[in-house]
Amino acid sequence: MLSEVRTDLITFFKKNKENLLLEWENSIIISNDDPFKEKIRENGIALVNVILNMHLMSEQELLNILKEHALKVSEERALANINIGEFVYNVNHGRTVLYSYLSKAGLQWTDLQESINKINFCFDKFLYYAVTHYTEAKNKIIEEKSMFIDSTHQDRLTLLGQMTSSFIHEFRNPLTSIQGFIQLLKADHPDMKYLDIISSELDQLNFRISQFLLLSKKELIGKEKEQFHHNKLIDEVLNFLYPSILDGNVKINKKIAEEMILYGYADEIRQVFINIIFNAIDVLNHHRISNPTIEIKSYIENDTHLILSISNNGPMIPFELSKTIFEPFFTTKKLGTGLGLFVCKEIIEKHKGNLTCSSTPELTIFTIKLPLAASPL
Repeated sequence: MLSEVRTDLITFFKKNKENLLLEWENSIIISNDDPFKEKIRENGIALVNVILNMHLMSEQELLNILKEHALKVSEERALANINIGEFVYNVNHGRTVLYSYLSKAGLQWTDLQESINKINFCFDKFLYYAVTHYTEAKNKIIEEKSMFIDSTHQDRLTLLGQMTSSFIHEFRNPLTSIQGFIQLLKADHPDMKYLDIISSELDQLNFRISQFLLLSKKELIGKEKEQFHHNKLIDEVLNFLYPSILDGNVKINKKIAEEMILYGYADEIRQVFINIIFNAIDVLNHHRISNPTIEIKSYIENDTHLILSISNNGPMIPFELSKTIFEPFFTTKKLGTGLGLFVCKEIIEKHKGNLTCSSTPELTIFTIKLPLAASPL
């Protein structure tokens, strides 16, 4: 009896195949900008042909054909960048049309149960293979685009380094001369006003120039690593920034260990400290915080690493910005370059450490972790 039902069913569907496909095609969702819209009918015909011949194949043969067809169609859907919901709707609508034609076959539903189960099996497996591969294909496309963007962005940074390196070296020459003449003026005219301010501003300018230089090279030729005390470096930075600290009426609380020795480029680590502390001063001044305070703490972790935290009681960094503050060219300042924190992170990571930021309504904390020197000075 079942074989007769199969024969009658196959005969019925072959006779009504074109009408079935036309009804399916006229009621599906097709986006105007779908580059593969001309192939949708072709794909529908292929799926209907599989269902017409499903009783002639073993389950494994059926799965192989369904999978091969599903992968092909899902690849097209991914490249078309069309919502996967449209595709699922269209396939399930084909199932609905198929069932509507079953009711016209003149066969008892009890006799059709095996065929209905088989049809559901085909549609369900086809959708499973297609949607799974669609997700994988979309992820692959996103990954390739991300890699291209990263590569383009890296090329941009490389070009920036090449363009700025030679220019900044030339810019530094007259700057060095000016700084030298300021020192001579100080020696000849110790009571002359504003020389300290001019010297401090030149130092700030020199610091900003160094930020651009650090973008162009990971290791500077002829520059050697050394051992240095981090507490002395902190003191130097606070002395350097003293005019800004005084001008902003910022309170500095310092709780740092005395005998922590680091190994690397002291001038670069100094740049990191200057940049983070100066940013904190700038934020506190800009937002006119009452009792503006910066706290600097350090301790040893597991006898192997220095943990240094620099916190301020300025406004909280919004969560959506906290993930991007270390990216190059990101800034909230009108005249900012967006390079300061990026350079800081580059320097710390070059020294085998890491730099992180956490922010609450009460405190914003930058935490630096650096390996200690293997042996004392």
